[in-house]
Amino acid sequence: MRAVTLPSYGGPEVLTLAEVPDAEAGPGEVVVDVTASAVNRADLLQRQGFYEPPEGASPYPGLECSGVISALGEGVQGWSVGDQVCALLSGGGYAEKVAVPVGQLLPLPAGLSLVEAAALPEVTCTVWSNVFQLAALQPGERLLVHGGTSGIGTCAVQLASRHGADVTVTVGSADKAARALELGATRAVLYREQDFVDAGPFDVILDNMGAKYLERNVAALDTNGRLVVIGMQGGVKAELNLGTLMAKRAAVHATSLRARPKEEKAAIVGAVLAAVWPAVEAGELRPVIDRVLPLEEVAEAHRVVEASGHVGKVVLQVSEG
Repeated sequence: MRAVTLPSYGGPEVLTLAEVPDAEAGPGEVVVDVTASAVNRADLLQRQGFYEPPEGASPYPGLECSGVISALGEGVQGWSVGDQVCALLSGGGYAEKVAVPVGQLLPLPAGLSLVEAAALPEVTCTVWSNVFQLAALQPGERLLVHGGTSGIGTCAVQLASRHGADVTVTVGSADKAARALELGATRAVLYREQDFVDAGPFDVILDNMGAKYLERNVAALDTNGRLVVIGMQGGVKAELNLGTLMAKRAAVHATSLRARPKEEKAAIVGAVLAAVWPAVEAGELRPVIDRVLPLEEVAEAHRVVEASGHVGKVVLQVSEG
């Protein structure tokens, strides 16, 4: 099979499409013939040498995919060869085949193509596990989403507004602000010109920046507020004023998805199937796709995401689907 490999670390030019051994299904796994994958910022970090795959995971980038099951491992029940699926991965999505634990499979939602579905697993699992399970966002509460037109941001805006929350986003341009409002955000803060703290206070903040925003995020929390940090684009080290946090009876959570045990991932995927998939099939949540590029243009896909000029997801099409 072909897969995008990393002979060395560095810029997008190090991404190398090569012939590698076919993926094989272990016990409790299936092989998916990949139709499409999607680019996540974790893939950029892996390419740069800062985010190694968990032990036992595929060495190739790609944290989600869609495609067709082509082989079943020992003990697999409930799935058949030929089933159309999408999947949450620990790696290996940038390839023609990938082995997937059955607990991380999702059926292709009615009304979506396989290419569209490739943009869903990572964002829906991230948003549901962090905003709704961990932070327990309630109807009527105020949510702040940093990077409101990213893949995760566009998903969070749709799900939270559907849930009855009041959603504010930070974005980098007026065009992106307009897109966020179209998706259901109540207001958009242009972070280059405005301070999001002035738009608060917020009950829940979903943050992809980390250290750079920590102090202001805590300042923007309301009493009993919950800050969930899921990225470190703005650095890894910052001081936390415990006095401010305690006065607000607030909480700071820092989480990741990729390195979780497969049992935890399966529980999240199961929750997404029950709570989010009906919204997808009803047309209340749609994947927002900026562009679809062939796998051969993976370097360009990384450049687009790195420049933050996109809205939603950048999808890599591996085969016809």
